[in-house]
This record gives sequence, C-alpha cells and structure tokens, in this order.
Amino acid sequence: MIITIGRQLGSGGREIGKKLSEIMHFAFYDKEILEITANQSGLKRRLFEQMDERKQKGAPAGLFSARFPFWGDQMASYGGLSNEALFQIQSDVIRSLAGKQSCIFIGRCADYILRDRNDCLNVFICANDDDRIKRIIDNNKDKPVSKEKAREILVQVDKQRAAYYNYYTNKTWGLASSYHICFNSSVLGIDVVVELLKDLAGKN
Repeated sequence: MIITIGRQLGSGGREIGKKLSEIMHFAFYDKEILEITANQSGLKRRLFEQMDERKQKGAPAGLFSARFPFWGDQMASYGGLSNEALFQIQSDVIRSLAGKQSCIFIGRCADYILRDRNDCLNVFICANDDDRIKRIIDNNKDKPVSKEKAREILVQVDKQRAAYYNYYTNKTWGLASSYHICFNSSVLGIDVVVELLKDLAGKN
C-alpha cells in the first residue's frame, strides 16, 4: 500500500503523513528522499535540494534519455545535469522504495511517478490561510517571522510547488481531479484526517 500526500504549505500535510506512518507502520519519506537519492546516485545532496519541488526556468529539457540505473559511475561527477535529469534520478529512487514496502511519500510528484501502480492512495491536504500562517510561525520559532512574512512565504512556496507539479505531471496541483481525495485540515482537524486516511487505506 502506497499513500502519496500533496499539500499546501502550513496545511499539516507532513504531520498527517508522519502520524499515519507511525499508526500503520509504513515507511515515511519527505526530505529523506533527498539524502537517499544523493547517496544512491553519488551526486551531492545540494543538487537535489536546489531543484526540490521547484521548476527552475530555463533548465534544458531532456538532457539524458537514459534511465538512472544504467547511467554508470561516470555520471556521478557530471556537473551539468538538467532539472529533468535530476527529477528522473529521484523518480527512479521513489519507484524503488515503493517496490520494497508499504510507505508514505510527501510531495515530489510521487502520485504521478507511481501512476502505473494500482495500490496507491493519492491525497491532497489544504487548510485555511489563518491556520497555515499560524503553523508557519509556530514552526519557525528559532527564526521568528511576522504574519506578513508568513503569508509571503506560503504564497511563494505554493507557487513553486504548483509550477513543479504542473510541469512534470501535466496535471494541476491542488485540483481535486488530480487526486483520489482531498481534505481541508482546518475543517476536520489533523487527527480526524489521519483516522479517515487510516480507514481508507485499510479498505484498499
């Protein structure tokens, strides 16, 4: 069983995924994907951090058509990989992890990457802006941000995630028809969403 979770910044999507993974004893992958991908590819983590859920303008398309497992060791030192090539490497890692055990993936177009599997539950989490702003502020206590700055951050990150998702999947980020089910965590609450997803996953 694979659960993929797309989410607005500050919606609690990561918290929902983490709690669900602990209840269901599923592997959990969010930013952990970056470290795993870097380790398996031999490339530096910063390359994947720079393109993480961002579609950078001007990236050359289709630099390499080969699949990651067949590129060979010489590619580890190549400094000119396009975003598309880095996305392909990360996609191969996500497919590999999904083939090993039940798991939950946060973002990174996992729903699209795993679209050929019939054991996926694809979810999107949204929330009201006031709750999102509060969560951003609460999560940045080490570096306090104002409400105005938090609002700027959520708008910017949502735009980045939408551009990344729309570009690589040819679907629309956050649109209900792009997923199996969508939840507003402000209306239902984090714990209720977790319970609902647990029940849904149990029926698949």
